[in-house]
Amino acid sequence: MEPLSEKEIEFMTYWEQNRLREKKVMKQLLVGLPLGVLFGLPVLINLFLGWYKRAGMVANAQVNPLILITAIVLIIVFVAIFSRRHKWEMKEQYYQELKARQRALGGLPPS
Repeated sequence: MEPLSEKEIEFMTYWEQNRLREKKVMKQLLVGLPLGVLFGLPVLINLFLGWYKRAGMVANAQVNPLILITAIVLIIVFVAIFSRRHKWEMKEQYYQELKARQRALGGLPPS
């Protein structure tokens, strides 16, 4: 096993300081919002541009606009939080792997 690189040590230091802050739901929502809007906005654009006439007719006749807007907002929020939560989990897993590798090299006492 090779020792940790400078970049890996920097990541471990950063993650130890910021992992709890990045796990907060509001932070995940705010940071992930652009990606959520990227998923929700095309639905609205397709509906209002009217390129698929039958879907527009069904939406106007059978669906309450408030329900449609609520559904799109829920999609945006879900994608925003889910994407950031996934990214947090990936960073946490990488941190745990580095920590285990550091322990195996004798750099940290077992916790």
